[in-house]
Amino acid sequence: MKKLFALLIALTLMLCAASAGAETVLEKIKNSGVITLGTEATYPPYEYLDDNANFAGCDIWLANKIADALGVKLEIIDMSFDGIIPAVQSGQVDIGIAAFTKTPERAEVIDFSAVYEVSAQLLIVKAGNADVYATKDSMAGKQVGAQLGTVQSQLIESALPQSTLFELPTYPELALETINGNIVGFVVDNEVGQSMVASSDGALEISAFEFTAEEASFGKAAVIAKGNEDFVAAVNEVIEAALADGSYLEAKAEAVEATK
Repeated sequence: MKKLFALLIALTLMLCAASAGAETVLEKIKNSGVITLGTEATYPPYEYLDDNANFAGCDIWLANKIADALGVKLEIIDMSFDGIIPAVQSGQVDIGIAAFTKTPERAEVIDFSAVYEVSAQLLIVKAGNADVYATKDSMAGKQVGAQLGTVQSQLIESALPQSTLFELPTYPELALETINGNIVGFVVDNEVGQSMVASSDGALEISAFEFTAEEASFGKAAVIAKGNEDFVAAVNEVIEAALADGSYLEAKAEAVEATK
């Protein structure tokens, strides 16, 4: 009888453990009252630290809107860009928002929200080199920079095959390499490039080179661990509302102005 009772207790504990393990990300967020965001805050106007070291930017604005819609508190974890998707997959963070480009390769390991923006790409070069590096031939055999783990790295390899990809963890580091003449320049989202040029005190400028729309027109979306369709749906509701009423574009415009 004692053995039977012990067996029943063991089975009950196993069922409880299995039930707890089946908790979805959305259930975890609502039960804890907190949603954790993984981002990389060196990418204005999307995500950055303002003069008071507070998280700011239109991606941060969007994350706050998602938290408000779920009725929970937003907790932000700043990390390396190439570490965000693994952090989402492992459950270290609930969602990643860091101007992620939606790609088929990433979609194999992570789920995407609805696209909230489409961005063109710029080549940022040292001041005075806008016309020097205006063609693919002019960059042949030279190093062109991108942030480690980004779609810009893939773009350089596919659209500038005669150039050599040069990667660093952050764009401020790439800007310094460009200013020092160590690389041709770096490829970056349009608004980020505009912001970096505006805040460079004349040290950087936009190259006359242009990628075609087929080469580089990147849709941005949040990243969520696979198997959380209910959470994806909740995030999409917020994105769709913010696009429909224009509030995301307003938040982006404000972030662009703040980072000039």
